[in-house]
Amino acid sequence: MDRPGPAVRISATTADMARQAADTAAGTIRRGVDRDGVARVMFATGNSQLAFIDVLTAYDLPWHQVAIFHMDEYVGMGPDHPASFQRWIRERIADRVRPLEAHYIDGLADPAAECARYAALLDASPFHLCCLGIGENGHLAFNDPGVARFDDPLSVRVVELDEACRAQQVGEGHFATGADVPRRAITVTIPALLRAEQVLAVVPEARKAAPVAAALTGPVETSCPASILQRTPHAVIYLDSASASLLPRTD
Repeated sequence: MDRPGPAVRISATTADMARQAADTAAGTIRRGVDRDGVARVMFATGNSQLAFIDVLTAYDLPWHQVAIFHMDEYVGMGPDHPASFQRWIRERIADRVRPLEAHYIDGLADPAAECARYAALLDASPFHLCCLGIGENGHLAFNDPGVARFDDPLSVRVVELDEACRAQQVGEGHFATGADVPRRAITVTIPALLRAEQVLAVVPEARKAAPVAAALTGPVETSCPASILQRTPHAVIYLDSASASLLPRTD
């Protein structure tokens, strides 16, 4: 018998996709707060998440009962660097909604010690929600092809970033050249991302069409880390017409 897969929701526009994903995220947050008192939520960063985050942070939610986390940070990068993911989360989420807690990965700390510290935070209690994206190389967080593990025993690890991943950071305008992109990062691993009760993949834009198609219709292999979503029945994947353009038609 085939394993149940994720739900896939395709919207005509990025704005519609963002509203639908935000509605689902908001419902999950409310249910987590109602049931457990505090909702634990992990967020991806990057340009593809902007529309979704703008909608979600405008909602009237019990943010004072939400603990937020992020997925990755460059080794050696401080929290005020323009490309810092800690800064992205702080400015676009924490400063807007004032959550109960915001837990950041410290790129300036000793990498091994920081992995252990952040893993302990992640493993302390279950997550209600993980909102992730899919990279142009098919990565989830910074679990790139070649280093991603579907059975990773760790919750957080240091990784070497592949060239396609580093090129994406330049293409999104975070760095001037590939030489400026750090070569190492700290990332939450795939098993830790997918342990959340609800996983939302928010993936707009035409540049994501090829990795989306590989993730949803290709073999489940670490050559496309996001393909593990095919075996994640508690995931919902939100696409716009551009990112869904290479999927087989179902009408």
